Amino acid sequence: MTKRPLEEKKEVVVQSLRAFGTSIFTEMTNLADANGAVNLSQGFPDFEGPEEVRARAAEAIMRGPNQYCPSVGIAHLRQAISRKMKRFYGLEVDPDTEVTVTAGSTEGICATLLGIVEPGDEVILLEPCYDSYPPMASLAQARIRYVPLNLPDFSLPKETLAGAFNSKTKAFNSKTKAIVINTPQNPCGKVFTLEELTFIASLCEKHDAYAVSDEVYEHLVYDGRKHVTLLAVPGLRHRAFSISSAAKTLSLTGWKQGFVVAAPELSRAVRTSHQFIIFCGQSALQEGVALGIDSSEDYYERFLADYTRKRDFLCDGLRQLGFRVFVPEGTYYALVDIRSLGFEDDVSFCRMLPEKAGVAAIPCSAFYFSDSPARHLVRFAFCKKDETLHEALRRLKKWKTHLTG
Repeated sequence: MTKRPLEEKKEVVVQSLRAFGTSIFTEMTNLADANGAVNLSQGFPDFEGPEEVRARAAEAIMRGPNQYCPSVGIAHLRQAISRKMKRFYGLEVDPDTEVTVTAGSTEGICATLLGIVEPGDEVILLEPCYDSYPPMASLAQARIRYVPLNLPDFSLPKETLAGAFNSKTKAFNSKTKAIVINTPQNPCGKVFTLEELTFIASLCEKHDAYAVSDEVYEHLVYDGRKHVTLLAVPGLRHRAFSISSAAKTLSLTGWKQGFVVAAPELSRAVRTSHQFIIFCGQSALQEGVALGIDSSEDYYERFLADYTRKRDFLCDGLRQLGFRVFVPEGTYYALVDIRSLGFEDDVSFCRMLPEKAGVAAIPCSAFYFSDSPARHLVRFAFCKKDETLHEALRRLKKWKTHLTG
């Protein structure tokens, strides 16, 4: 049999993923590495998580067993997650039927969508959104409806969601299976209020839809604001999936330890798909995460205080350089408007910055999959050591001097 010439080979990537190329995070990190730039593009700390958490995991590895654990996660961790939901949100959660441990929050979201979405169902994504949401919805064979948040404050576009003024633009309809919400929201730092989430709950009830909530930044909410988990919103206890992880709160992004909390009937959908994606996670790491989640109030207070200080330092420094800064309500990212320095396109700006300034950032348009109204916005991460942030601002100041001199 004659082999097909190379140029005639069929596309190997499945149709549902062809629209999604190399992640912008990979591109910017590669540019940072190639230019020796300070990497404020990707959301990973350049410091280690709590020593006692890492030590507990190391002890568990040496003690064993290092074999398969229950697909839903070890009991010790599920119980810690249940205590967390009671401690922070006043919710009674059954660790045996309502908690599923996943390979990070990303797998949790993927397992959720694969477990509840039928081909042709519609999934609403609020833009800007984390770049994994659209591919995961596409893998579930959903029809995606993109709904941009209102600029400049990233408020909820109620008219578009409900179709109050124009039914042709109504996002929620009889085909809607789910809406994916990220609160606090990456990249803009928006923290959705109880009033906004209650509005979403009313639409989910009206259209018999689910709310999939990515809450990985739940403990990074500033200036006296409070994070509201969707499970605590009236009407959503049996319609919502609350998804979080140890990555942000414990500064352990490489461990990929996430979890989904949902009512028993919803958890069954997650668990059914989860078992065929990875089956189970790493039991030793789960031992460490369980200890971390049970950390004292002092840990959580210091964690928030440290990030509040980092946020204020970076935002003040960027403002002094002439950027218009959007101070985040939550997360560990800050957006800036590059037009104040004479730039218009976020992608070209971010591709230029590692070489010219020695600093890497992320274009906000990478978080839009419909037409982006935010090509003037760039995201900087402040989940870094103080000296890293100092060096980034020093380099940006030097670049700005050459730019204007």
